[in-house]
Amino acid sequence: MTNKYHKYYESLSSEEKMLITLRDELYGGQWDRMLKDLNDRLKGRPYIFKLVNRIKDDVRRIEKLQEYEKKYGINLADYIGETA
Repeated sequence: MTNKYHKYYESLSSEEKMLITLRDELYGGQWDRMLKDLNDRLKGRPYIFKLVNRIKDDVRRIEKLQEYEKKYGINLADYIGETA
């Protein structure tokens, strides 16, 4: 059964879907822990410019996904592997 949350999940980029998976597997399903880790890595020196840009992009993606989950009271990880 397809619902609006599944449709939203399916509309996400592969990078956004990967962040949801990593959040659940590495950070116990907590966006805040993931964001803290990424931001801490940004503060480290020396850093690789390409990695810094990727982390900043991921932080923006996480904030978008976090906002959507909070708004609708859902966990997007529930839609991983679901078929339309």
